[in-house]
Amino acid sequence: MKLLLAGGTGFIGAPLCRRLAQQGHELLVLTRSPDAHRDEPGIRFLLLADAWRDALDGVEGVVNLAGEPLAATRWNPGQKVRIRDSRVETTRHLVEAIAAMPRKPAVLVNASAIGYYGAHGDEELTESDGPGRGFLADTCQAWEAEARRAEAHGVRVVRLRIGLVLGRGGGALAKMIPPFRAFVGGPLGSGRQWVSWVHRDDVIGLVEWALARAEFSGAVNATAPQPVRMAAFCREFGRALRRPSWLPAPAAALRLLLGEMTELLVTGQRVVPRAALRTGYPFRFPSLAGALEECLGHGADDGN
Repeated sequence: MKLLLAGGTGFIGAPLCRRLAQQGHELLVLTRSPDAHRDEPGIRFLLLADAWRDALDGVEGVVNLAGEPLAATRWNPGQKVRIRDSRVETTRHLVEAIAAMPRKPAVLVNASAIGYYGAHGDEELTESDGPGRGFLADTCQAWEAEARRAEAHGVRVVRLRIGLVLGRGGGALAKMIPPFRAFVGGPLGSGRQWVSWVHRDDVIGLVEWALARAEFSGAVNATAPQPVRMAAFCREFGRALRRPSWLPAPAAALRLLLGEMTELLVTGQRVVPRAALRTGYPFRFPSLAGALEECLGHGADDGN
C-alpha cells in the first residue's frame, strides 16, 4: 500500500513509519526538514511546503499526525495560534489537495485529541458524546471538521481522538521522570481527575487497524480501556520508578508556571475506546501497570 504521512517524524509518527515500512508499505513522509532525515527502505522524506498534489499521486491511504506539540512551551496567544493553525490549516490544505486528485486515496486517518470533550467529572465519555468548551475543544472541533470534508469526496475518514500517550524516550513520561527521580513527584491538582492514557504502541496499532479495515470510520477514541485517576496514575508511576508519590502540585502554582496549559493537567476526562473495542481491536497494553513496566522497566531510558 502506498501511504502519505504528515507528522511522520515525531514521537508517534517515527515509530509508526518504521512499523509500516517493515510491513512492506511504501511511505512518503512530509516534513519541514527532509534534509535532516535520510531516506530508508520503503520511506521517502519530502518537503512539507511542496505541492500536496504531487505527493498524493497514486497514494492509497493518508495518515495526518501533524501538529505543534501541546507541551512545547507556555500557551501565550502566539503559541495558541501555532497550535491551532498547525492542525486546522494543515488538514485543510491536505483535504483540498485530496479533492483535486482525479484518483482519491481510499482512507484518511486524521489525528485529533480527547481535548474534544472538554473538562468532565466522573462520567464515561464515548465517541457518541458531544464536544466541550474551551481552547482545546474548539481546536479539536475545527480540526475534525476539516478532516470530515474529505468524506464528500468518497474518502473514508477516521478521526483518532488520542489520549495521554505513554512511550519510551519522549512524550509525557519524559517530562514526568525528572521530578520523580528527584523525590518531588506527585499528583497534579486534586489528584481525583481522570487520566485517559494510551501506550504509544496502541496508537500505532489503531492507525494500522484504521488503514486496514473498511468498516472502521468516524470518531475513534485512542485511549486504553482502563482510565485511572491522577493520584492512582502517579502512585503507579512512582512504583515503576521505585520513587514515592505523595507531594501534590497545587493548581494555582501550576497556572503561574504553565498558564492555560494547566487545564490539560488539573482537569480530566474519563474516556473509553468503545469503537475500538466494538471492532475487536486487541490492546497490547490495556492496564497502566503493564504499560509503565514496558516504558520504564528493564533499563528503559529516561527521555533525556
